[in-house]
Amino acid sequence: MQLSIIGIDLGKTSCSLVGVDAAGKVLVRRRMRRDAVVTFCSKYPGSIIAMEACCGAHHIGRTLAAKGFEIRLMSPEYVRPYVKAQKNDDRDAEAIAEAAGRPTMRFVTLKSEEQLDMQTLHRVRDRLVGDRTSLMNQIRSLLLERGHIVAQGRARLAVALAELLDGKERVLAARIHELIADMRRQWVALDERIKAFDAEFAAAAKAQDGAKRLLSIPGIGALNATALVAAVGDAGTFARGRDLAAWLGLVPRQVTTGGRPKLLGITKRGSKYLRKMLIQGARAALPTLKAGDTPVGVWLRGLLARAHLNTAVVALAAKMARTVWALLRHGDVYKAAPAAPVAAPVAA
Repeated sequence: MQLSIIGIDLGKTSCSLVGVDAAGKVLVRRRMRRDAVVTFCSKYPGSIIAMEACCGAHHIGRTLAAKGFEIRLMSPEYVRPYVKAQKNDDRDAEAIAEAAGRPTMRFVTLKSEEQLDMQTLHRVRDRLVGDRTSLMNQIRSLLLERGHIVAQGRARLAVALAELLDGKERVLAARIHELIADMRRQWVALDERIKAFDAEFAAAAKAQDGAKRLLSIPGIGALNATALVAAVGDAGTFARGRDLAAWLGLVPRQVTTGGRPKLLGITKRGSKYLRKMLIQGARAALPTLKAGDTPVGVWLRGLLARAHLNTAVVALAAKMARTVWALLRHGDVYKAAPAAPVAAPVAA
């Protein structure tokens, strides 16, 4: 029995597998434990292995790719339209096999272990940043309930805590004073852990050739560079820079009916973390870029004259994404375009 495509619906402990022939007819339906998937697929050499790009898919994909199988990973949203009638694991696996055989389907490139490790570090750091923000907000609320209003910003909160906790006169109840002092120690510990991650990312950005090239782009730092290299991998997966910007959700959402196109806000598809980092980098770089006489500066000033600041920031983030693709695809280093020549004044 020759299977053309094996669709696998991955689960934490058990998986559903459906094998189809070249005509799309289902020949095999199996349900097995996760550790038996590789053994089962090894019985059908030459088959295409199709899975949704979810947790654990890259690990199984690399294992099967080492055995000579072709791996096709797909976004779950592209598989969903192929699920027939009521949803269950067998129908999900069948839908995966059917979707993988479509000639226009878009596939996700397998990520290496190093890429996944770097993405894991970014996720942990992002969680720590969220924990720190939550802790600071709770400190502010506790102080507000006791009549102490603190302005926004980490630095202002640190100054206010120093005045309240380190002053000679006690302004808080003994138990609350002790509690907030303990919360400040937790804040300091989180700061140290986040700084350790930042130092690790800075060292990694200098060691990686792709990340080192991205550091030359205004608004791209060690965090952005390492996160983008880990997520994008082979830039050749994208045909053009706009495809990468669309993958990150930085392009307008299109609604066309009756032949009349209408562009709305950005799609916000893809990785929220990468999109957030690019937008923050664009916001930081915009004041410097718009003041220059380069083509980017002229473009930004014109855009700001007719659009909101946030619109210009997102547009600059999309341009940065296209620049990232160009550098990763062609191996170049970012070089700012020269300033436009200033015309000499005409003599009277």
